[in-house]
Amino acid sequence: MSENEGNGAGRSCLQGEEAALGSSGLARSVSWKQGMFIALGVPLLILPSIYDVSSIVWGLCILVWSLSVLQGFVQNLAYGEMVTVFPNATGLPGCAQTVFTPEAQTSRYDKGKLIGAFSAWCYWFAWTPVVAIFTMLIGDYLIQMFTMDVSGWSGLAVYMCVGIVIVLLMLLLGSRGLEGGAKLGTILAIVSIVPMVVILLGAFVTGMFDFGNITTDWTAPGWTWSMQDIVLLLGCFGLAQWSACAWETAAIYGPEYKEPGKDVPKALFVCGIICLILYFFVSTTVFGSLGATGIDEAGYASLVPISEFVFGHAGSYVALGLLIVAMILIIQTGFLGSSRTLHSMSCEGNLPSWFHKLNKHGMPTNAMLFVSVFNLLLVLIVGYSYWVAESGDTVMTILSASAMGYCIANGIALAAYVKTKTNPRFRDLNRPFKAPRGWKYVIMVMVAVQFFVWLPCLIYWSYFLSDGYTPAILGAVIILVFIPVWCWVQKSAKIDGCCDK
Repeated sequence: MSENEGNGAGRSCLQGEEAALGSSGLARSVSWKQGMFIALGVPLLILPSIYDVSSIVWGLCILVWSLSVLQGFVQNLAYGEMVTVFPNATGLPGCAQTVFTPEAQTSRYDKGKLIGAFSAWCYWFAWTPVVAIFTMLIGDYLIQMFTMDVSGWSGLAVYMCVGIVIVLLMLLLGSRGLEGGAKLGTILAIVSIVPMVVILLGAFVTGMFDFGNITTDWTAPGWTWSMQDIVLLLGCFGLAQWSACAWETAAIYGPEYKEPGKDVPKALFVCGIICLILYFFVSTTVFGSLGATGIDEAGYASLVPISEFVFGHAGSYVALGLLIVAMILIIQTGFLGSSRTLHSMSCEGNLPSWFHKLNKHGMPTNAMLFVSVFNLLLVLIVGYSYWVAESGDTVMTILSASAMGYCIANGIALAAYVKTKTNPRFRDLNRPFKAPRGWKYVIMVMVAVQFFVWLPCLIYWSYFLSDGYTPAILGAVIILVFIPVWCWVQKSAKIDGCCDK
């Protein structure tokens, strides 16, 4: 995702619209410090997945999260270079489309354009479910906080009520043009992370944290480093990157830094260090405070027992209430960003013109409606499956399916970077920021890792955890449905580009 997620997607769309308007370039008004603060919102994305990852690898989850952030260093250096080479492209997917589309398009169904569009769609699917994921997570927290005795249809009703309230709130705020720029993104990021950090620091102050939980439960009983164990561990990495690499947002802002050549490396380095510290801190504190058994009992609402221990029953309501507000801010970021992505893709002729519509505030109303309905359907399908059908599908079902899209989007975007370094059409372009010498070879390895390690292992991981193919089927259907839609758009009447109106 992260903000990963959605904020990155939001910036991508804004870049695309300005490019379509014929802008000669984006305003260079973002400082590297703003890029640094934006990363503070990323660690909140660990909350939906810390339960599932730790249930597989136990204490090793600390190593998984830390190494995943380091993976972000590898990828984001390449992204930082690429987005400054193509300042008017629509972020990472836009760069991919620019790179893979030939100068002279000879066919209506150009493969290069499809690759770029497919990358954008996968990137959209990677971050759009942030709305559904955190909606269900809020439902889980409310059930734990108020010790609701729910099951079956009543459990589904809680999820749907929360989802409807959140979607209506997002439509109300979004339709009025509350789009987060760099300064607002900075404020929201700080507000988002403070409640979680305060709760976890309290675990140390009150003595709840016990390092023995980590040393005793470093690996799950029966863990033998067999081939299956290794595949499951690699699957955890495939899932963890969805949030741990999400500080790509710092690279997305590349063309808007005041001095890209200096600001991009500063922002990336500081963002990476902050995320490395916070991801290590969050995973270590949660596992050290609860242990494997405590995390299993808390489920997805892993901060509830910590908050109650630290602040007492009454005080925990305040702390967890602030945490829920933080989740809503993350939802808003994903909601607005994914809506603008659909609008941008429509402007580029990759989605139907229905997504063109803007209201008087310049907000893509039809795209927001689509994102709202899409996420409510996800909540309904998975919520029904979990509460009513009792199939075992949970937040993880949506998250792992979304992470599959993220693997594909990353693989294509990284392949685009390699092409910019090897293709005569791009290799001599000006690069305000450059990754280390020979970085293209490192990225070649990462392309292979995304497609041939993270993706297949993640698919097996989701099958093992859910005891079924629902996550893989859900992900495949949503990702692949774009291909016939794209072909239909190319075949249909000429798109009326909303960006030139």
